[in-house]
Amino acid sequence: MSHTKEIESVCTYCGVGCDIVAQVDESCNTVLKIGADKDGYVSQGKLCVKGKYGFDFLHDDARLKAPRIARRFLERNPRIARELEGRLRPLDGAWFETDLSAAVKAAALKLKEITAQYGQESFCAVGGARSNCESAYLLQKFTRQVMGSPHIDCCARVCHAPSLRGMRETIGEGAATNPYNDIYEAEFILIIGSNTTEAHPIVANRIIDAARLHDNVAVIDVREIKMMKYAKHKAVIPFEANLLVLNMMARVILEEELYNEKFVKNRTTGFEAYREAILNDPYADPLFFKQIPGYEYLATKIPVIAREYALKKSMIFWGLGVTEHIDGSYAVMAITHLALLTGNIGKSGAGLMPLRGQNNVQGACDMGCLPYYAPDYQKPEKIGMMTPQLIEGMLDGKIKALLNMGEDIAHIHPNQNKIDKALEKLEFLMVQELFMTEIAQKADIVIGVKSAYEKEGVYVNAMRRLHLSQPLTHSDLPDDWEVLQRLANALEGGFAYESGEAVWNEVREVANRRFSGASYLRLRRHRKRGLQWPVYIEDTPVLHLLDFRTEDGLGRYSYHQYELRGQVKELVEKGEIGSGFYLTTGRALPHYNNAAQTQCSQKLNRRYDEEVLLASEADRARLPESEYVVLQSRYGRSAPLRVKFTEKMRPGTLFTTFHHAQSRINYLFGDESDALVKTAAFKSVHVEVLPA
Repeated sequence: MSHTKEIESVCTYCGVGCDIVAQVDESCNTVLKIGADKDGYVSQGKLCVKGKYGFDFLHDDARLKAPRIARRFLERNPRIARELEGRLRPLDGAWFETDLSAAVKAAALKLKEITAQYGQESFCAVGGARSNCESAYLLQKFTRQVMGSPHIDCCARVCHAPSLRGMRETIGEGAATNPYNDIYEAEFILIIGSNTTEAHPIVANRIIDAARLHDNVAVIDVREIKMMKYAKHKAVIPFEANLLVLNMMARVILEEELYNEKFVKNRTTGFEAYREAILNDPYADPLFFKQIPGYEYLATKIPVIAREYALKKSMIFWGLGVTEHIDGSYAVMAITHLALLTGNIGKSGAGLMPLRGQNNVQGACDMGCLPYYAPDYQKPEKIGMMTPQLIEGMLDGKIKALLNMGEDIAHIHPNQNKIDKALEKLEFLMVQELFMTEIAQKADIVIGVKSAYEKEGVYVNAMRRLHLSQPLTHSDLPDDWEVLQRLANALEGGFAYESGEAVWNEVREVANRRFSGASYLRLRRHRKRGLQWPVYIEDTPVLHLLDFRTEDGLGRYSYHQYELRGQVKELVEKGEIGSGFYLTTGRALPHYNNAAQTQCSQKLNRRYDEEVLLASEADRARLPESEYVVLQSRYGRSAPLRVKFTEKMRPGTLFTTFHHAQSRINYLFGDESDALVKTAAFKSVHVEVLPA
């Protein structure tokens, strides 16, 4: 006899952090249906298709149910193989299965051997943003305190590390300033570099509601996206032109004296030097676009957007279309400059909102899963290497061991040909995952762990809101933090946490400036609403009400001139795009990141079961006359991609997604990255289009 129960939790996908209600058949431990809480604070009673249908992975036959050890690893390590004698079960030609204790023992033996031979800093760890805060916290603690290595990083490296850097340099805090519902209080909304309806649809719902009521949205992107249908102002800009456009907006505000003089005087410093720099920058003049064929209209469109932003209570939303460039950090600084100039920060209905991609990337950064920040954004004892530097370290023999927790660096990172070579040079690779992803297939030891829907834990969404998940189904698999504790203790680390709550209580002490008042008790009580950090007695929906989080409490200007390059340079110097095309990448609504979970749902996968290449209708004659083509960059080749022609793309530009590993999209990108934090320049690469 079935017994259905409703369980409240939080969605496992993007950084929006929607509250969900699952109908669970407890008699067979199965999720039957997921919906939004009718009066949910974040979801507002709505979910995207991933939130609704993306739970089939829980019961998928491909889930990792027992730890695996690669045969090749045991052949190379006969001493470890002897230690595990009688505890290995043949699975196939490549793997043995074993129990958790044996897998941890093997890992500990190998890590001891490696650190004894090469030193503690030959070890590194990557991951954390797909698991809860408790596991992210223990990952960095294990790395720094048990292994004695400073080399810890997470997926912020390929997404919003530039947002953190740019915002901290200018306003002292690298997180969203306002809650989502401030969208309804804003008089004007600017979206730049975010395909919000596809990547963050529940936030997009709010923006669309506001646009329909007030006609108050401007959208800036390199192609015509769905959100532009609801926009008062839409601006399709050349590739790699974000900083160019943002500096132009600031120039208009300064020249026309639209800035908030009182706010600038009382709450910022360095204004005069900033003003002089921008007024003397030839690239900051909107008239510069008069010499860019196909984009001349931006010379008048940009000032219109700038004026409306300056004169109204405004919010700015941005995504990876801003951060995944060589000047991503500088572009974020330019965004914060706009807020500082106009006083559009530190109050309801006006502020800055970086739209985070993963369900706990904000939390992983808060926990210290970054090489240059300990928990609570404190300075670590030693600054470690960022992921691209770790890849170089693997190639030159300095990094010998990698613990990878829930981040598929063999799929979602750039220059995959290089990463493949780097991973081959490791002496030890351990992966904690749900499925045999690309990185898991390359591992020596793979340990299957609980998913977000099978455990309790804290997640921090894109607006700093903490939600405490609760399990929808029971699983005998360990949580990530439990694996880390076992491994730490096998290495004499002395971890003694009885529960995830015990880990979290330590977080509240170590990261007390943000989380001291956020007990499990309070988070359970406010499960639906959540709490926005910093949390003491009450939470903090709006940041910077009185002061910025800089040493003197003042906002700072940090001006950087646009660098003429890529498509803009080619159009200025030649008047047209010559051979080849400029490719950008992004997401499709049905899938999430590497699609490890979403491809298990037929309702999702059949909507988008292969990558599609979007090309301009005007370029039909320039492309091969075939349904499928191959993209070639100077770094690598893609698999065949189906072409779809559209009026939404500008001539000379292409777009595709990266969800399916077999498409090999990230083999096209190289080492070009943000100048300050090495986030890959995924939003622009020059490619040739070849017949498949």
